Amino acid sequence: MKKYNIEKSEAEWKEQLTEEQYRVLRKKGTEAPHTGKYNLHFEDGEYRCAACNEQLFESDSKFESGCGWPSFDEAIDGKIEYIQDRTFGMIRTEILCANCGSHLGHVFDDGPTDTGQRYCVNSASIDFKK
Repeated sequence: MKKYNIEKSEAEWKEQLTEEQYRVLRKKGTEAPHTGKYNLHFEDGEYRCAACNEQLFESDSKFESGCGWPSFDEAIDGKIEYIQDRTFGMIRTEILCANCGSHLGHVFDDGPTDTGQRYCVNSASIDFKK
């Protein structure tokens, strides 16, 4: 099993995170579409992992995808771990925080910008800082 810079017991994660954050970040859950606080949030700043505070995305990479979750066209280099996900009869690429291993969402090759990427991220997995 991979070692991360930040490692905590499940009890420590449960104590630190809200119930929804724990379900998404540590149990690989997904919030309902169009419900997350950052879906239609477009202020200048940075998006950080809600579990360990590692900076993951810049606000200038965020765009409105219409999918119901916050979408970014690129991540900060080295901050995301990519894992093949074969759950639910699909083949997708799961994205994790490379610092603590927390589940963020998935990345798809259908983005509308020059990168061609759409990082589809759960609002529960990120925090915004100005």
